[in-house]
Amino acid sequence: MARAGEVDIFMGVDLNYRDIFFSKPYEFLINLTPGVKWNLGKQWQVAAQVLVPVYNDYGDYYKRVRLNLAVLSKEWYFGEKLFLKGSGGLFSHERYGLDAKLFYTVNPWLALEAQAGWTGFCSMATGWKASTPERWTALAGADVYLNRWNTQLRVRGGRFIYEDYGVIAEGMRHFTHCSVGLYAQYSDEAAWNGGFKVVMMIPPYSRKHRKVNIRPASNFRLTYNIQADMYANKMYNTDPEENEREGWFDRERLRWGSNTMEPDFKEKEVNR
Repeated sequence: MARAGEVDIFMGVDLNYRDIFFSKPYEFLINLTPGVKWNLGKQWQVAAQVLVPVYNDYGDYYKRVRLNLAVLSKEWYFGEKLFLKGSGGLFSHERYGLDAKLFYTVNPWLALEAQAGWTGFCSMATGWKASTPERWTALAGADVYLNRWNTQLRVRGGRFIYEDYGVIAEGMRHFTHCSVGLYAQYSDEAAWNGGFKVVMMIPPYSRKHRKVNIRPASNFRLTYNIQADMYANKMYNTDPEENEREGWFDRERLRWGSNTMEPDFKEKEVNR
């Protein structure tokens, strides 16, 4: 958990690949993803991330260095059951605007979640292009956590960022430093799809608290879908390290699901 005033500077890799052309079995897009998080205290945070292309088979649209996220966010906690998060700024998938997330723990094995956003298009891939925020997105669903097996079952549905309506069901098994799972989804624009997910937490697993911390990104996340569909059932991220294993909220406060496991990163104090 970051302390008030601390700054984290981190580096990750964004790996994209597709196999949709007979003439070229695989195409790759690889970006470095330097990012920064600044904990302002009282659950306020500023986060930003840049995409730096290092290999590109996807075309000219993806060849430029560009800002991927720049977000101001705030978390609220109401007792030990209700958790809220509000975010504003530039999100992933070239969206900008406002976002709200809610998580409610009914009991140790059942939780409810919701997310709503009001966004516009914003791209820096071929110069500055933006639209006024007019698009609403809204998702709601439920999570079941089988504590004995550290397995999470999740279903959510609603309106996604490309204006399609759909539902996603997934199951994730959480191991030490790694989560793997399968998912199936339906969209009114693209019908059925599915695939698998892997979230691998990146070492070192021991972290020190300094005013400025330089480290790798917390995780490497891989999603594979059978249809190679880039648009159906998509939702933006509001945090550059957002992933299914860690969820949306501070694990020290939200003691539910995989947050009840042994922490991936153990923290050490150092002289400042």
